[in-house]
Amino acid sequence: MHKPRVYIDTSVIGGCFDEEFAEWSNKLFDDVFAGRIIAVFSEITIKELDDAPDHVKNKFLSIPPEHQELLKVSKEADDLARQYIESNAVPIRFIDDALHIAYASVNNIDILASWNFKHIVNIDRIKKYNSVNILMGYKPIEIRNPREVISNED
Repeated sequence: MHKPRVYIDTSVIGGCFDEEFAEWSNKLFDDVFAGRIIAVFSEITIKELDDAPDHVKNKFLSIPPEHQELLKVSKEADDLARQYIESNAVPIRFIDDALHIAYASVNNIDILASWNFKHIVNIDRIKKYNSVNILMGYKPIEIRNPREVISNED
């Protein structure tokens, strides 16, 4: 059976400790720990975690290595993120958000999970990201919040 590869951005990790998002972020991590999905991260995630509180860093560090994948720096992803910026999918000051999407897109990730409703999980922006992806030869990216990604298994 295919285990979905789910790119998890920093908001989902921090969401494990946020009253509004904790239930769903932690259920997504339960799926990771149970081996139902592969948690995918990028160097952008690692960079963003540098400024995070220790409990958020520890949540990330607690993921079993066999259930995670780390994407390395990629000029291809950097170029795609620049295309998102040039296409007005996201403002330049939010380049890290564009990079998350680009890394997931160039690595053929099944789903990108995020709580960032302003720049990532936003239907108008998703349409723009996917328009750029298609123009650049990538498949459309599936972007969802963790509540939509979790399994129905207990």
